[in-house]
Amino acid sequence: MLETWVVAPTCLPVVLRRCHACASERFRADGKFRVNANHKLIDAWLLVLCTTCGETAKLTVLERTNVRSVRPALLDRLHDNDLGLAAELLQDPALRRRNRIALDWTDAWRLDTGGSDHRDLDREVIDVAVRFTARIPVRPVRLIAEGCGLTRAEVERLIEEGNLVSATRLTGKLSGDFTFTLKP
Repeated sequence: MLETWVVAPTCLPVVLRRCHACASERFRADGKFRVNANHKLIDAWLLVLCTTCGETAKLTVLERTNVRSVRPALLDRLHDNDLGLAAELLQDPALRRRNRIALDWTDAWRLDTGGSDHRDLDREVIDVAVRFTARIPVRPVRLIAEGCGLTRAEVERLIEEGNLVSATRLTGKLSGDFTFTLKP
């Protein structure tokens, strides 16, 4: 039987960027935007606050863009300080590259195993599909350990013995869906 586990964000990730006021490298986003229009051109920024000194930094969303080329629904979401829009924009690789930022997902996600209890792993073959609702880079060994109630060392031992197999490489970090089979 195939089980489905879901990795989902619990809050917005920490934005990694150097603060010009205190040299800290951690900012938090709370979904606030600043929109500025000058005649037919519009600028929009996602505001982030330094976790150390509280200084505000702006992440460019729109820059000198013609107002007519911006979807009205997007403008409404910007004006409403839509938290969901902030989450979507932080996931956008182009925005991260343009603003020279990285994201820290530590303690900002959770694993939902669908209520499956930690059955006797010595008797059953378990097939699991892991689905990500956002591009959260996580080590598969950590997910499997947390989902099965094992230590990471036990999971690594199962991989070496061939009792934990996957078409996807289980070392390093993944941020996309994958499946694995745990044999007794």
